[in-house]
Amino acid sequence: MTLMTSTIPELSLIHRGKVRETYTVDQDRLLLVATDRISAFDVVLPTGIPRKGEVLTSLSKFWFEKLAHLTPHHLVTTDLEQMPEAVRRSE
Repeated sequence: MTLMTSTIPELSLIHRGKVRETYTVDQDRLLLVATDRISAFDVVLPTGIPRKGEVLTSLSKFWFEKLAHLTPHHLVTTDLEQMPEAVRRSE
């Protein structure tokens, strides 16, 4: 399955970019969703790459963890079980 757009009705979508979507979780936290959309030369192509968002998220998690001792970062979790219920239900 390819995730071209995310839908989480309980959260407020604040931005839909070329590849990522941003939701407000609460006053202090945002949820960034990496989709399977492909962008080339500022154009979103009509077909996506299955699991591309999952790979982008895994790469980000790796580098945030690898560099955590050098600088603080914004990553809270990539574990679905630790995310708000609205996110787990939308899976």
